[in-house]
Amino acid sequence: MSPAYRFPAEWEPQSAILIAWPHADTDWAERLGEVEETYVALVAAITRFQRAIVCVADDDLQTYAEARLRSARIDMDRVRFISNVEYDDTWLRDSGPISLRHDGRFKLLDFRFTGWGGKFEASRDDRLVGELSGMNLFHNYFVQSIDFALEGGAIETDGSGSLLTTWHCLHERHPGASREELTEKLAGWLQQDRVLWLDHGYLEGDDTDAHIDTLARFAPDDAIVFQACDDPADSHHAELQAMADDIAALRTADGRPYRLFPLPWAQPILDNGRRLAASYANFLIVNGAVLMPAYGDPADARAAAVLGEAFPGREIVQVPCRPLIWQNGSLHCITMQLPEGLV
Repeated sequence: MSPAYRFPAEWEPQSAILIAWPHADTDWAERLGEVEETYVALVAAITRFQRAIVCVADDDLQTYAEARLRSARIDMDRVRFISNVEYDDTWLRDSGPISLRHDGRFKLLDFRFTGWGGKFEASRDDRLVGELSGMNLFHNYFVQSIDFALEGGAIETDGSGSLLTTWHCLHERHPGASREELTEKLAGWLQQDRVLWLDHGYLEGDDTDAHIDTLARFAPDDAIVFQACDDPADSHHAELQAMADDIAALRTADGRPYRLFPLPWAQPILDNGRRLAASYANFLIVNGAVLMPAYGDPADARAAAVLGEAFPGREIVQVPCRPLIWQNGSLHCITMQLPEGLV
Protein backbone atom coordinates (compact mmCIF):
# COMPACT_ATOMS: atom_id res chain seq x y z
CA MET A 1 0.00 0.00 0.00
CA SER A 2 1.11 3.57 -0.64
CA PRO A 3 1.78 5.67 2.48
CA ALA A 4 -1.10 7.75 3.80
CA TYR A 5 -0.29 11.41 3.27
CA ARG A 6 -2.14 13.89 5.48
CA PHE A 7 -3.44 17.37 4.73
CA PRO A 8 -2.29 19.41 7.77
CA ALA A 9 -4.37 22.14 9.33
CA GLU A 10 -3.15 25.68 8.81
CA TRP A 11 -2.38 26.07 12.52
CA GLU A 12 0.19 23.26 12.44
CA PRO A 13 3.90 24.22 12.32
CA GLN A 14 4.98 25.98 9.15
CA SER A 15 8.31 26.59 7.44
CA ALA A 16 7.29 29.68 5.47
CA ILE A 17 4.54 31.71 3.82
CA LEU A 18 4.65 31.94 0.03
CA ILE A 19 3.59 35.16 -1.73
CA ALA A 20 4.10 36.85 -5.12
CA TRP A 21 5.04 40.51 -5.34
CA PRO A 22 2.59 42.65 -7.40
CA HIS A 23 3.91 44.47 -10.45
CA ALA A 24 2.69 46.56 -13.38
CA ASP A 25 1.78 43.52 -15.52
CA THR A 26 -0.66 42.18 -12.92
CA ASP A 27 -4.20 43.38 -12.27
CA TRP A 28 -2.83 45.62 -9.52
CA ALA A 29 -1.30 48.05 -12.02
CA GLU A 30 -3.94 50.75 -11.54
CA ARG A 31 -3.38 50.92 -7.77
CA LEU A 32 0.07 49.42 -7.46
CA GLY A 33 1.35 51.88 -4.86
CA GLU A 34 -1.52 51.21 -2.50
CA VAL A 35 -1.30 47.44 -2.72
CA GLU A 36 2.49 47.50 -2.27
CA GLU A 37 1.91 49.10 1.12
CA THR A 38 -0.21 46.09 2.09
CA TYR A 39 2.49 43.69 0.89
CA VAL A 40 5.14 45.50 2.92
CA ALA A 41 2.93 45.31 6.02
CA LEU A 42 2.22 41.64 5.32
CA VAL A 43 5.89 40.67 5.00
CA ALA A 44 6.67 42.68 8.13
CA ALA A 45 4.02 40.71 10.02
CA ILE A 46 5.05 37.31 8.65
CA THR A 47 8.74 37.77 9.40
CA ARG A 48 8.05 38.48 13.05
CA PHE A 49 7.16 34.79 13.32
CA GLN A 50 8.73 32.87 10.41
CA ARG A 51 10.14 33.12 6.90
CA ALA A 52 8.48 34.74 3.91
CA ILE A 53 9.22 33.42 0.42
CA VAL A 54 8.59 36.14 -2.16
CA CYS A 55 8.17 35.27 -5.82
CA VAL A 56 9.20 38.06 -8.19
CA ALA A 57 8.88 38.31 -11.96
CA ASP A 58 12.48 39.38 -12.64
CA ASP A 59 15.67 40.64 -11.04
CA ASP A 60 14.65 44.29 -11.32
CA LEU A 61 11.46 43.64 -9.38
CA GLN A 62 13.47 41.79 -6.74
CA THR A 63 15.79 44.77 -6.33
CA TYR A 64 12.81 47.08 -5.99
CA ALA A 65 10.88 44.85 -3.56
CA GLU A 66 13.99 44.28 -1.46
CA ALA A 67 14.53 48.03 -1.18
CA ARG A 68 10.92 48.53 -0.08
CA LEU A 69 11.25 45.86 2.59
CA ARG A 70 14.61 47.09 3.85
CA SER A 71 13.24 50.62 4.16
CA ALA A 72 10.54 49.21 6.43
CA ARG A 73 13.29 47.69 8.65
CA ILE A 74 12.11 44.15 7.98
CA ASP A 75 14.33 41.26 9.09
CA MET A 76 15.72 40.30 5.67
CA ASP A 77 17.28 37.13 7.08
CA ARG A 78 13.71 35.82 7.12
CA VAL A 79 12.96 36.82 3.51
CA ARG A 80 13.88 34.65 0.52
CA PHE A 81 13.27 35.83 -3.03
CA ILE A 82 12.53 33.44 -5.88
CA SER A 83 13.24 35.40 -9.06
CA ASN A 84 12.12 35.03 -12.67
CA VAL A 85 8.79 33.44 -11.78
CA GLU A 86 5.96 34.00 -14.24
CA TYR A 87 2.51 34.75 -12.81
CA ASP A 88 -0.62 36.42 -14.13
CA ASP A 89 -1.57 37.66 -10.70
CA THR A 90 -0.75 37.27 -7.03
CA TRP A 91 -3.56 35.07 -5.63
CA LEU A 92 -1.26 32.26 -4.52
CA ARG A 93 -3.89 30.67 -2.30
CA ASP A 94 -5.54 29.52 -5.50
CA SER A 95 -2.57 28.89 -7.80
CA GLY A 96 0.03 27.69 -5.28
CA PRO A 97 0.74 24.13 -4.09
CA ILE A 98 -1.57 22.29 -1.71
CA SER A 99 0.79 20.40 0.59
CA LEU A 100 0.21 16.95 2.08
CA ARG A 101 2.77 15.30 4.33
CA HIS A 102 3.82 11.84 5.48
CA ASP A 103 6.80 10.93 7.66
CA GLY A 104 8.92 13.90 6.59
CA ARG A 105 7.99 13.66 2.91
CA PHE A 106 5.60 15.90 1.03
CA LYS A 107 3.17 15.56 -1.83
CA LEU A 108 2.39 18.85 -3.56
CA LEU A 109 -0.98 18.74 -5.28
CA ASP A 110 -1.08 20.77 -8.48
CA PHE A 111 -4.71 21.17 -9.45
CA ARG A 112 -5.75 23.07 -12.56
CA PHE A 113 -6.18 26.79 -12.01
CA THR A 114 -8.66 28.22 -14.49
CA GLY A 115 -8.92 31.82 -13.30
CA TRP A 116 -12.01 31.00 -11.19
CA GLY A 117 -13.89 29.25 -13.93
CA GLY A 118 -12.44 31.19 -16.87
CA LYS A 119 -13.20 34.68 -15.57
CA PHE A 120 -9.58 35.83 -16.01
CA GLU A 121 -6.45 34.83 -17.92
CA ALA A 122 -4.57 32.30 -15.80
CA SER A 123 -2.27 30.24 -18.02
CA ARG A 124 0.92 31.41 -16.27
CA ASP A 125 -0.65 30.95 -12.84
CA ASP A 126 -1.65 27.42 -13.80
CA ARG A 127 2.03 26.60 -14.43
CA LEU A 128 3.23 28.08 -11.13
CA VAL A 129 3.58 24.88 -9.09
CA GLY A 130 5.58 23.18 -11.81
CA GLU A 131 7.77 26.23 -12.18
CA LEU A 132 8.48 26.47 -8.44
CA SER A 133 9.26 22.77 -8.23
CA GLY A 134 12.29 23.32 -10.46
CA MET A 135 13.80 26.15 -8.40
CA ASN A 136 15.52 24.30 -5.56
CA LEU A 137 12.95 25.55 -3.09
CA PHE A 138 11.27 22.42 -1.71
CA HIS A 139 12.76 19.37 0.05
CA ASN A 140 11.69 15.70 0.14
CA TYR A 141 8.70 16.14 -2.13
CA PHE A 142 7.05 15.17 -5.35
CA VAL A 143 4.36 16.92 -7.38
CA GLN A 144 1.08 15.25 -8.27
CA SER A 145 -0.62 17.03 -11.17
CA ILE A 146 -4.40 16.63 -11.12
CA ASP A 147 -6.55 17.52 -14.13
CA PHE A 148 -9.36 18.97 -12.04
CA ALA A 149 -10.16 22.64 -11.40
CA LEU A 150 -9.77 23.41 -7.70
CA GLU A 151 -8.48 26.46 -5.84
CA GLY A 152 -6.88 26.38 -2.41
CA GLY A 153 -9.31 29.00 -1.16
CA ALA A 154 -12.20 26.64 -1.88
CA ILE A 155 -11.16 24.06 0.75
CA GLU A 156 -10.51 24.12 4.48
CA THR A 157 -9.27 21.22 6.63
CA ASP A 158 -9.06 20.59 10.36
CA GLY A 159 -6.01 18.36 9.85
CA SER A 160 -7.93 15.40 11.27
CA GLY A 161 -9.82 14.21 8.22
CA SER A 162 -12.66 16.74 7.89
CA LEU A 163 -12.86 19.04 4.86
CA LEU A 164 -15.13 22.11 4.68
CA THR A 165 -16.21 23.62 1.36
CA THR A 166 -19.14 25.27 -0.42
CA TRP A 167 -21.44 23.59 -2.89
CA HIS A 168 -21.82 26.73 -5.00
CA CYS A 169 -18.11 27.00 -5.83
CA LEU A 170 -17.50 23.33 -6.65
CA HIS A 171 -20.75 23.07 -8.60
CA GLU A 172 -19.80 26.13 -10.67
CA ARG A 173 -16.45 24.56 -11.55
CA HIS A 174 -17.92 21.10 -12.24
CA PRO A 175 -21.62 21.48 -13.13
CA GLY A 176 -21.91 17.92 -14.42
CA ALA A 177 -20.72 16.28 -11.20
CA SER A 178 -22.99 15.22 -8.36
CA ARG A 179 -22.25 16.02 -4.74
CA GLU A 180 -21.44 12.37 -4.15
CA GLU A 181 -18.93 12.35 -7.03
CA LEU A 182 -17.26 15.54 -5.84
CA THR A 183 -17.15 14.25 -2.27
CA GLU A 184 -15.39 11.08 -3.40
CA LYS A 185 -12.85 12.95 -5.52
CA LEU A 186 -12.00 15.54 -2.88
CA ALA A 187 -11.77 12.97 -0.09
CA GLY A 188 -9.48 10.80 -2.20
CA TRP A 189 -7.06 13.44 -3.42
CA LEU A 190 -6.92 15.33 -0.14
CA GLN A 191 -6.90 12.24 2.13
CA GLN A 192 -10.05 13.23 4.01
CA ASP A 193 -12.51 11.01 5.89
CA ARG A 194 -15.47 13.27 5.12
CA VAL A 195 -16.48 16.44 3.28
CA LEU A 196 -18.78 18.98 4.92
CA TRP A 197 -20.74 21.13 2.46
CA LEU A 198 -22.19 24.59 3.06
CA ASP A 199 -25.20 25.36 0.87
CA HIS A 200 -25.37 29.08 1.69
CA GLY A 201 -23.02 32.01 1.95
CA TYR A 202 -21.73 34.65 -0.47
CA LEU A 203 -20.15 38.09 -0.56
CA GLU A 204 -20.94 40.81 -3.07
CA GLY A 205 -17.94 41.51 -5.28
CA ASP A 206 -16.62 37.96 -4.91
CA ASP A 207 -15.19 36.45 -8.12
CA THR A 208 -14.59 33.03 -6.56
CA ASP A 209 -18.18 31.76 -6.44
CA ALA A 210 -18.14 31.57 -2.62
CA HIS A 211 -14.72 30.35 -1.59
CA ILE A 212 -14.86 28.88 1.88
CA ASP A 213 -11.91 31.00 3.07
CA THR A 214 -14.01 34.15 2.81
CA LEU A 215 -16.87 32.59 4.76
CA ALA A 216 -15.94 29.95 7.36
CA ARG A 217 -12.70 28.52 8.75
CA PHE A 218 -11.75 25.73 11.10
CA ALA A 219 -10.00 26.55 14.37
CA PRO A 220 -8.37 24.17 16.87
CA ASP A 221 -10.37 21.96 19.22
CA ASP A 222 -13.44 21.49 17.02
CA ALA A 223 -14.23 25.14 16.38
CA ILE A 224 -15.44 27.06 13.33
CA VAL A 225 -14.93 30.80 12.85
CA PHE A 226 -17.35 32.32 10.35
CA GLN A 227 -18.37 35.63 8.84
CA ALA A 228 -21.70 36.76 10.28
CA CYS A 229 -23.94 39.68 9.34
CA ASP A 230 -25.99 41.28 12.11
CA ASP A 231 -27.54 44.06 10.00
CA PRO A 232 -31.05 43.04 8.83
CA ALA A 233 -31.02 45.85 6.28
CA ASP A 234 -27.86 44.56 4.59
CA SER A 235 -28.20 42.59 1.36
CA HIS A 236 -26.07 39.80 2.85
CA HIS A 237 -28.14 39.27 5.97
CA ALA A 238 -30.51 36.50 4.86
CA GLU A 239 -27.83 34.45 3.08
CA LEU A 240 -25.24 34.71 5.84
CA GLN A 241 -27.88 33.86 8.45
CA ALA A 242 -28.75 30.77 6.40
CA MET A 243 -25.05 29.93 6.31
CA ALA A 244 -24.83 30.32 10.08
CA ASP A 245 -27.70 27.84 10.36
CA ASP A 246 -25.83 25.44 8.04
CA ILE A 247 -22.75 25.68 10.24
CA ALA A 248 -24.73 25.23 13.46
CA ALA A 249 -26.12 21.98 12.05
CA LEU A 250 -22.66 20.53 11.36
CA ARG A 251 -21.26 17.90 13.69
CA THR A 252 -17.71 16.88 14.55
CA ALA A 253 -16.40 13.46 13.56
CA ASP A 254 -17.60 12.11 16.90
CA GLY A 255 -21.05 13.67 16.62
CA ARG A 256 -20.80 16.84 18.71
CA PRO A 257 -21.70 20.39 17.64
CA TYR A 258 -18.78 22.61 16.74
CA ARG A 259 -17.80 25.51 18.96
CA LEU A 260 -18.83 28.56 16.94
CA PHE A 261 -17.18 31.97 16.70
CA PRO A 262 -19.15 34.49 14.59
CA LEU A 263 -17.13 37.40 13.25
CA PRO A 264 -18.54 40.95 13.22
CA TRP A 265 -19.69 42.64 10.04
CA ALA A 266 -17.82 45.62 8.60
CA GLN A 267 -19.77 48.55 7.23
CA PRO A 268 -20.16 48.52 3.43
CA ILE A 269 -17.01 49.55 1.57
CA LEU A 270 -17.75 50.92 -1.90
CA ASP A 271 -15.53 51.66 -4.88
CA ASN A 272 -17.29 53.86 -7.44
CA GLY A 273 -20.56 52.39 -6.22
CA ARG A 274 -19.32 48.78 -6.32
CA ARG A 275 -19.56 46.83 -3.07
CA LEU A 276 -16.24 45.27 -2.04
CA ALA A 277 -15.93 41.89 -0.34
CA ALA A 278 -14.62 42.78 3.13
CA SER A 279 -14.47 39.54 5.11
CA TYR A 280 -12.73 38.97 8.42
CA ALA A 281 -12.79 35.22 7.77
CA ASN A 282 -9.93 35.68 5.28
CA PHE A 283 -7.29 35.59 8.03
CA LEU A 284 -3.91 33.81 7.82
CA ILE A 285 -2.55 31.56 10.55
CA VAL A 286 1.25 31.59 11.08
CA ASN A 287 3.49 30.17 13.79
CA GLY A 288 2.33 31.74 17.04
CA ALA A 289 -0.04 34.28 15.51
CA VAL A 290 -3.09 34.99 13.40
CA LEU A 291 -2.72 37.73 10.80
CA MET A 292 -6.08 39.41 10.42
CA PRO A 293 -7.31 41.58 7.56
CA ALA A 294 -8.15 45.06 8.81
CA TYR A 295 -10.31 47.47 6.84
CA GLY A 296 -10.16 50.67 8.87
CA ASP A 297 -13.59 49.88 10.29
CA PRO A 298 -14.76 49.98 13.93
CA ALA A 299 -15.43 46.23 13.63
CA ASP A 300 -11.70 45.55 13.20
CA ALA A 301 -11.12 45.54 16.97
CA ARG A 302 -14.10 43.28 17.62
CA ALA A 303 -12.94 40.84 14.94
CA ALA A 304 -9.51 40.71 16.59
CA ALA A 305 -11.16 39.90 19.91
CA VAL A 306 -13.15 37.02 18.37
CA LEU A 307 -10.03 35.59 16.74
CA GLY A 308 -8.21 35.86 20.06
CA GLU A 309 -10.89 33.68 21.65
CA ALA A 310 -10.82 31.15 18.79
CA PHE A 311 -7.02 30.92 18.76
CA PRO A 312 -5.93 31.25 22.41
CA GLY A 313 -2.22 31.69 22.92
CA ARG A 314 -1.66 33.28 19.51
CA GLU A 315 -1.00 36.94 18.93
CA ILE A 316 -3.59 38.63 16.71
CA VAL A 317 -1.88 40.99 14.25
CA GLN A 318 -3.94 43.34 12.11
CA VAL A 319 -2.73 43.87 8.53
CA PRO A 320 -4.31 46.72 6.52
CA CYS A 321 -6.08 45.04 3.61
CA ARG A 322 -8.43 47.64 2.22
CA PRO A 323 -6.39 47.88 -1.03
CA LEU A 324 -6.73 44.13 -1.58
CA ILE A 325 -10.51 44.03 -1.63
CA TRP A 326 -10.49 46.37 -4.63
CA GLN A 327 -9.61 43.17 -6.52
CA ASN A 328 -12.17 41.17 -4.51
CA GLY A 329 -9.77 39.18 -2.33
CA SER A 330 -8.01 39.67 0.97
CA LEU A 331 -5.15 38.47 3.16
CA HIS A 332 -5.57 34.68 3.00
CA CYS A 333 -6.13 34.83 -0.76
CA ILE A 334 -2.66 36.24 -1.51
CA THR A 335 -0.74 33.76 0.66
CA MET A 336 -0.01 30.03 0.86
CA GLN A 337 1.49 28.38 3.91
CA LEU A 338 4.20 25.76 3.48
CA PRO A 339 4.38 23.08 6.20
CA GLU A 340 7.38 22.68 8.47
CA GLY A 341 10.15 20.76 6.71
CA LEU A 342 9.03 21.48 3.15
CA VAL A 343 11.35 24.48 2.68
